[in-house]
Amino acid sequence: MRIAISGGSGFLGSHLAIALRKGGDEVLALVRHRPGGGEIGWDPDAGTIQREKLAGIDVVIHLAGQNIATRWTHGAKRQIRESRVRGTGLLATALSGLSSKPRLLISVSAVGIYGDRGDEILTEASPPGTGFLAETAQAWEAAAQPARDAGIRVVHPRLGMVLGADGGALAKMLPPFRLGVGGKLGLGTQWMSWVALDDVLAAMQHIITNQELTGPVNLVAPEPVRNSEFTRLLGQELHRPAIFTVPRFALHIRYGSEMVDEVLLGSARVVPQRLVETGFSFQCPTLRQALARALGS
Repeated sequence: MRIAISGGSGFLGSHLAIALRKGGDEVLALVRHRPGGGEIGWDPDAGTIQREKLAGIDVVIHLAGQNIATRWTHGAKRQIRESRVRGTGLLATALSGLSSKPRLLISVSAVGIYGDRGDEILTEASPPGTGFLAETAQAWEAAAQPARDAGIRVVHPRLGMVLGADGGALAKMLPPFRLGVGGKLGLGTQWMSWVALDDVLAAMQHIITNQELTGPVNLVAPEPVRNSEFTRLLGQELHRPAIFTVPRFALHIRYGSEMVDEVLLGSARVVPQRLVETGFSFQCPTLRQALARALGS
């Protein structure tokens, strides 16, 4: 297949591009710089895209978006939201106007759409929550509507925390944990929805080949864990103590209260109902397996 990817230079996108090429697919990257061979130029801020180069593409995978792991100033929140909504809208509108449309748009979303929900078990049928992330994710998914209206199958993988040692949240956790000063965040009772990198790559292939999948798909492992359990297992995997607690007030000072309460202390107990229903088999269904795979142990 011919597959176009936005955000292809990021942690997830770079791994996905490699996996697709190994499978024999031609991968074209959407880039903001002057495009070369195998690249498609676009600039969501300016509202421009090389629409002609999208002709003949079979699948578009849209991953691009501003990193949320920062202090949420007013300007940062605007960039986080606009980088997702503008880019998705531009891409969906461009695809809808093609005479030869792709058969599938995979436009990623996030489990943040459910908000802070305590111990509630969340499936794709669960309603969105409240807060900045939930509202942003709703607008992000809605921005793909022009593609849906044009008859393109649209899937929104709602990603949990992707576990890979060379990027994402786990890579940021490893230095303190390896020094033996890692620990739970706040009370540690919040649920964490995670997924192994290899399972994300396999799930993308599963989504591509399963025509019945459309709309939201929770891309998380089947066994979410509390933050305290995540901390304990990561410490064990690294053979280091993980007995410390990072108090809420310290996190607020470092990152700001809104980001901390929604991202680091917010609870999302999400399960992959649609993936399981369509026969997807997880390589790393437990956190211990995922950490061992990521850390090569």
